[in-house]
Amino acid sequence: MANFSNPFSGNVPDRKMTLEELVRAMRLNVAAEEDATTLYMAHAEATDHPLAKKVLIDIANEERVHVGEFNRLIQLLTGDEDKWFADGAAEVDAMARGLGAAEPAAGEAPKTTVGSLKE
Repeated sequence: MANFSNPFSGNVPDRKMTLEELVRAMRLNVAAEEDATTLYMAHAEATDHPLAKKVLIDIANEERVHVGEFNRLIQLLTGDEDKWFADGAAEVDAMARGLGAAEPAAGEAPKTTVGSLKE
């Protein structure tokens, strides 16, 4: 798991966190959830066992929901996080347009890359 410069990582402090420390802790939680998602999906992709694959993908998707919850909390705590997300999305959209790439239609999976190992 990622261990950023959070002095409280894995420890309960003897005082309450400041708002800045709380935001940092929530960012650490996002990183942990992303780590878990990556791990579970890698395990799902590495097995042919149908039940194990189904359970691992389900759990990975639950972690993705947690990422959304933590990110929403960060937005509420900081008051400006959604602006940064929107700025980042706009930059990627501009790059995609520059390459002639279009967004996939709703519900449509993006095209796989040449190096994709997916079936």
